[in-house]
Amino acid sequence: MLARLWRSTFGLVVLVALAFSAATVAIGAIAYEVTHEALEEQLDHRIAVETRALVAEAREGGIAAVADAIRLRENARNEASLDYLLVDHTSRQIAATIAPLAPLASGYQEHFGFRRGNETGVGQSLATPLPAGMLVVVADRRDLSAIDRTLALLFAAALTAMLALGIGAAVLVGWLTRRRLSRIDATAHSIIAGDLTQRVPRDGSDSEFDRLAATLNRMLDRMSALMDNLRQVSTDVAHDLRTPLTRLCNQLDRAAAGDAAAIAVARLQADDLLEIFAALLRIAEIEGMAERRALAWLDLSALLEDMAETYRPDFEASGHILLTNIPTGLHIEGDRRLLAQALSNLLENALRHTPAGTTAILIAKATRDAIEVMLEDNGPGVPSADAERLFQRFARAETSRTTEGHGLGLALVRAVAIGHNGDALLSSPDRGFGVIVLLSK
Repeated sequence: MLARLWRSTFGLVVLVALAFSAATVAIGAIAYEVTHEALEEQLDHRIAVETRALVAEAREGGIAAVADAIRLRENARNEASLDYLLVDHTSRQIAATIAPLAPLASGYQEHFGFRRGNETGVGQSLATPLPAGMLVVVADRRDLSAIDRTLALLFAAALTAMLALGIGAAVLVGWLTRRRLSRIDATAHSIIAGDLTQRVPRDGSDSEFDRLAATLNRMLDRMSALMDNLRQVSTDVAHDLRTPLTRLCNQLDRAAAGDAAAIAVARLQADDLLEIFAALLRIAEIEGMAERRALAWLDLSALLEDMAETYRPDFEASGHILLTNIPTGLHIEGDRRLLAQALSNLLENALRHTPAGTTAILIAKATRDAIEVMLEDNGPGVPSADAERLFQRFARAETSRTTEGHGLGLALVRAVAIGHNGDALLSSPDRGFGVIVLLSK
């Protein structure tokens, strides 16, 4: 039973309530015992002081003086007064305010039964032998018993209140928890049913449940983006690979008809298809965060300068100009190989899709949360209608249809940026074309 209770919020609160109740019982028992013993010691002290006073009377005036002192005290009696019993050696009462219910024995007695008039009672007593008899001083325990009952009632009330509060808290916390979890459950069932647009409601309280909802929503956004990418890839593969596959089939038909040159062309087209599938697989791996383990602290400024120096001869040979504006000391945690590949794609695009005489500039700068890497050129640019989809797989501007490429370069650039907790987007130069890569610090 207990093994199942702690598995639910209701059960946990119940167990906490039971623990507090047990603590209340333990504290109550200790407090009761300490208070009870203190009151008994107080009665014993009072009895001992009175006994010493009467024993002193006996030393000075004998047992008759003790009897006179008891009579004086009886005449001045009130509810808080002590009771007395003075007997001789034959147990004959000489002076008394009570009658014993049992034979007398010397020393302290915690529960001494007595009769006073028509009433019986219990008291604490001290019986002291005297030269001519025995003196018994008794303190009635009625007040002590009343205090004991009051303490017992108080602790019982505290225990009842603790149990009631615990059960009430368990019901309330369990209801609130089930109510909040039911929202997550309902969202999960909607997503299982295929509605990937559903999100867990948030209340803006920044509580544990609200933060959990935010985390789940981010996860769902990521899943939705991956599903959109999957659908996009499926559609793009179906449309954009149809033409090269058709060409490959045509070349194979020509080769089967005896055209030996068609075999070499078919091989080149097959290599082209393999290159496309390798690029798609690379993008999928990056987007799936498979490259996270390769992240390391690196000098981004040095990497940008190296890439610029590597491509500058190609720019000059084709009549292009490559400029740089890269400050020193830019460092990030990243994958040098992936970042170099993304930069290579950007520089290849600038070479491939702009005419001779175009100037491209590679710029880097640090912001508060990220490092921005921009490659802008003053070439012909792209129509605004094409700009919105250039980061999609197989997307190509109409002006680039006649150049080599598969439309996967910018898709890989964005995948690398997202893999570094950043993004890639188009810039807005006065003329030409530009891409901004944001990399998280």
